[in-house]
Amino acid sequence: MVFPTGSLVNLIAIVLGSCAGMLLGNRLPERVRYIVFCGLGLATLVIGMQMALKTQNPLILVFSILLGGITGELLQIERGLNSLGERLKKRLKSNNLRFVDGFVSATLLFVIGSMAILGPFDEALRGDRTLLYTKSILDCFASVPLAASFGSGVLFSAVPVFLYQGALTLFAGVLQPMLTPAMMNEIIATGGLMILGIALGLLDVKRIPLSNLLPSLVYAGVLSYFFM
Repeated sequence: MVFPTGSLVNLIAIVLGSCAGMLLGNRLPERVRYIVFCGLGLATLVIGMQMALKTQNPLILVFSILLGGITGELLQIERGLNSLGERLKKRLKSNNLRFVDGFVSATLLFVIGSMAILGPFDEALRGDRTLLYTKSILDCFASVPLAASFGSGVLFSAVPVFLYQGALTLFAGVLQPMLTPAMMNEIIATGGLMILGIALGLLDVKRIPLSNLLPSLVYAGVLSYFFM
């Protein structure tokens, strides 16, 4: 098995960016934080659209989101993630009212993208960490304005990101034969649609319980296997 070095670097990058954001947070005027946050939301919107348009079968995208949302609601994934954030907040005795929002939003933003899926596979199967290193740089810069607005919850999102990507690296050899290029396209497209939801939240347009949509990624792979 390959040690998930790239994911460890990603963890460190998020921590460094979050620390910088928390240091800058109180020093930046509210109007500056607002415009930076809007810029991040718009950039996230474009990234999500590019990913979502990769789909070759919109019906798979639609049914993946519907089935994933139903499954997530039944499993109450959003409540579980929020509960984890609340426990972290209590353990740290934090007075930050946006701790949980920052933890959940940052975790979803950092784990849903295509690089979070493809990067660990490249590291495990080809020994190439380029994607994960690139993602680390992007996540570092993204975590600065997030932490400036949400606070320390963004910093602790580094832990589930490392566990998720690290697990993909460790089990890539088992998963790789099952994932065809068509399946990966639909998984990435479904993730892109979820990233659009993150952008809507960052722009204060609509808050969507995106954690409950995470099973959609699994459905996207399964449906594309049978219908493409």
